[in-house]
Amino acid sequence: MMTSRRVKMLLILAVLSFLLIHFYFLPCSNNASMEEKPSPVHILILSSWRSGSSFTGQIFSQHPSVFYLMEPAWHVWVTMYQNSAKVLHMAVRDLVRSVFLCDMSVFDAYMSSQKKKSDLFQWETSRALCSPPACDLFSRSDIITAGNCRTICGKYPFSKVEEACKTYSHVAIKEVRFFDLKVLYPLLTDPSLNLKIIHLVRDPRAVFRSRENTMANLKRDSNIVVGSQGTKGEMEPYNTMQVICKSHVEIYKAGRQAIPSFLKDRYLLVRYEDIVRDPLARAAQMYRFAELHFTPELQKWLHNITHGKGQGAQAFNIGSRDALRVSQAWRKTLPFQKVEKVQNVCKDAMDLLGYQLIQSEEEQKNMSLDLLFAQNSS
Repeated sequence: MMTSRRVKMLLILAVLSFLLIHFYFLPCSNNASMEEKPSPVHILILSSWRSGSSFTGQIFSQHPSVFYLMEPAWHVWVTMYQNSAKVLHMAVRDLVRSVFLCDMSVFDAYMSSQKKKSDLFQWETSRALCSPPACDLFSRSDIITAGNCRTICGKYPFSKVEEACKTYSHVAIKEVRFFDLKVLYPLLTDPSLNLKIIHLVRDPRAVFRSRENTMANLKRDSNIVVGSQGTKGEMEPYNTMQVICKSHVEIYKAGRQAIPSFLKDRYLLVRYEDIVRDPLARAAQMYRFAELHFTPELQKWLHNITHGKGQGAQAFNIGSRDALRVSQAWRKTLPFQKVEKVQNVCKDAMDLLGYQLIQSEEEQKNMSLDLLFAQNSS
């Protein structure tokens, strides 16, 4: 009788031990294996047109761990151009969130059903879409120019965009169509995202001069920026600059001066002038912020592309140039009367972001680069 009870007790203990192992230890083991693969890091380069954002985007695009898209919200603005930027904020935010999660079905609302990879705005500026699995003709570690990619990789199906995105540890987006950081708070508190924001700014006078050179390309966007309240005529470009500068002030204040807990260590202000003055140091800073390793190959590429002889004459083209001199070309080409007007509409932004006001035409001509940068240094 005692032996029978002992056998039953042993059987019960064996069953309980099995259940304990199955429901406790095995799930822990599965969790451990899941934790071995960290969740993706999501990087939003937040800027405005003609602020060096395409170049800064390439610093991330060329990294072998980064899936990068340039201005995916272009599709929203082209499709819904009759609305204001404020009205379009929500649609832009939803699209950006989907891209961060590698859900490219979001583009169905903005493209035909027969869409191809080459229908995606500026797809060729993404190294990730020019290398496996999106294109098999380059190596994933190659530095790939947009021209080479466009020629060779354009015929692949759109499905390759999503397939490629899911293979990267970092997803980066460069976007110029947000004018309020608070619009992004739902993304910063979204548990499915690990979002970091790089806020890129540039001297408004340089932005204004560059916008003058590309006015036709930016007309539709400028109309959306100023909305129905915009003044036509001579003051129109200054009204656009006023809106852009005000947005930078508000974004800066929300990111730096307000202290929501979810913004801690997730907002970084970077000035384009500081990047071109010391590209390696600033790139290293941005990579650390984004949890990326700065490889020797990328260091060499960045040095070469910023220390060339080109003058940056072609808008929207990222090529080797004397980046430091090009960044300050406005000082010799923008009449002082226009400088004064830009300074008047952008004074708050210039004061807050550390850009020195120029008081006279003589000062504009004679101020050395070293002095200007010393006054602008953060």
